[in-house]
Amino acid sequence: MGRARRLKILALFDITGPTTIDRDLTPELKTADWQTESDVLRALATLGHTVEHLAIFDDLSLLRSKIESFAPDVIFNLADQFKNNRAFDQHIVSYLELHGIPFTGCGSTALTLCKHKAISKKILGYHGIRVPEFATVARGDRPVRPRRLKFPVLVKPLDEEASLGISQASFVENDDQFRDRVQFIHESIASDAIAEEYIEGRELYVSILGDKRLRVFPIRELVFREVPPDEPKIATYKAKWDEAYRKKWGLENRFAEGLDPAVVRAIERTCRRIYRLLTIDAYGRIDLRLTPAGEPVFIEANPNPMLADGEDFAASAAAAGLPYPKLIAQILRLGLTAERG
Repeated sequence: MGRARRLKILALFDITGPTTIDRDLTPELKTADWQTESDVLRALATLGHTVEHLAIFDDLSLLRSKIESFAPDVIFNLADQFKNNRAFDQHIVSYLELHGIPFTGCGSTALTLCKHKAISKKILGYHGIRVPEFATVARGDRPVRPRRLKFPVLVKPLDEEASLGISQASFVENDDQFRDRVQFIHESIASDAIAEEYIEGRELYVSILGDKRLRVFPIRELVFREVPPDEPKIATYKAKWDEAYRKKWGLENRFAEGLDPAVVRAIERTCRRIYRLLTIDAYGRIDLRLTPAGEPVFIEANPNPMLADGEDFAASAAAAGLPYPKLIAQILRLGLTAERG
């Protein structure tokens, strides 16, 4: 694609404080927190495109001005928050949809459905996909566990991402712990809470690329080598992002081993259905638990998952014969050909 047509691409980022249209982002792009942005810019340059970038905080007029002055063919969207609020990522995409500007990644409907953990589970459960038993507790409501929800359960923020607000204390085994953790989510995370049945089993991540035609990449797994057998195995915030913690407990993201081919086919079939039902239309990652009986159980869907080179999505694509620059080229193509609205 890069050889056939050179594109003008605006790489859109978010930033944590007020900024300007011409801000030099070189210092940020050298940090670990900006690894995805740096990797994508490097891949776009390798593909031979003309690329400019912009970071936004709380002012969409910067985006409008940049679009008017640069006139990009497509926006490579990596902005997943506005005013430091991840609940607003779908509104950035809605702005692009309203203006008819091609962009990479999922549309606003998928971002909305997937972010709300209860809505996504209700949709999938209605269509016969197994989801954990769950209940929600809105801020201002009494943290009372419904009788149908049996211990142990995990208590999480309803609409946060990247395991924010999830720790070992999220695993609760009695009503006192339930009440305390719900209150913590309400007060410290400022979020409604979702409490869901704890599913014993393997933690699997299934990456998918495509719109009309879907490509399911090799399955990744978070393994817990040093966690005692009788302890819960939870993908907490530290389990995902704290390297010292991961080393201490032998946590590793790797390709899933020893899965029966029939189980792999069932997982792929289930994940394709989830992808379609939640209207994911570009690239996404489906998080599952695989029970000891070999049944996949939906945990959550991640539209526009982390795209850093070497992270789960890119690693799965590479294992399927799609090295990083070609993966970025495919995501660009999907953004250019997507039918929005």
